[in-house]
Amino acid sequence: MSPAARLAAVRAQVAVLEAGGARAQAVLPFGDARLDGVFPAGGLPLGCWHEVAGDGLEIETAAAPGAFVANLARPLAARGTVVWVMRRGDLYAPGLAGLGFPVDRLIQVQARDEAQALGALEDALGSAGVTAAIGEVGSVDLTAGRRLQLACERRGATGFVIRRRPFGGPPRKPAANGVSGSAAATRWTVTAAPSGEEEGAQGQTALGVGPPRWRVDLTRCRGGRSGQWILEMSDGAYPLRVVAALGDRQLEAAQPWRRAG
Repeated sequence: MSPAARLAAVRAQVAVLEAGGARAQAVLPFGDARLDGVFPAGGLPLGCWHEVAGDGLEIETAAAPGAFVANLARPLAARGTVVWVMRRGDLYAPGLAGLGFPVDRLIQVQARDEAQALGALEDALGSAGVTAAIGEVGSVDLTAGRRLQLACERRGATGFVIRRRPFGGPPRKPAANGVSGSAAATRWTVTAAPSGEEEGAQGQTALGVGPPRWRVDLTRCRGGRSGQWILEMSDGAYPLRVVAALGDRQLEAAQPWRRAG
């Protein structure tokens, strides 16, 4: 092959790679422009990893962040296996089932320390048949974050890191080679929010508590925008639905419980 032909072949390969990179990224849509519109591709990007943290006591228990992540991972569980890497054996499978999560698609792994949890999460993300992997860790430095991203890209799995200190204590100091979560595609803070009232037949208000709700702060979105919402668990086509977009000051009008509280 002549040098000109080889050069032409290389240029063709580069063009194919550039065209592939320009394709729309696989996303998990929320079905609401108020939320989907902040992401560059119109939904939560898949094939990468996301960081979710709580606030206050949730830093230790991670109840609200865990429920939020379980809802995000629920559609991915319908396509394959989900691995949940824990530091404490307190993941309550019946509670996940109550959120609509298919627990028969779940593999639970308990790690003895932070390093083992990160290693197990990386291995899970790179394993065949795994569509999502969730890991409970205190922090992720830049090197670990890059390793997680490479593992996601290996087979297209999506990772979720729940920032958790399961045994309390002070937070770890950031590593010298990076800031915690710097390689995450998105970073969230999730706290519990009061549920609404359950709707009865024909739209009538019934006595009872509605689906779980969370106050969600998207503090980082690569290539997109941040935002704040009240989200509610949905049993429809999308895992979560927007109750109010706090950035649009719609909470007071949308939430009678806010005025009564």
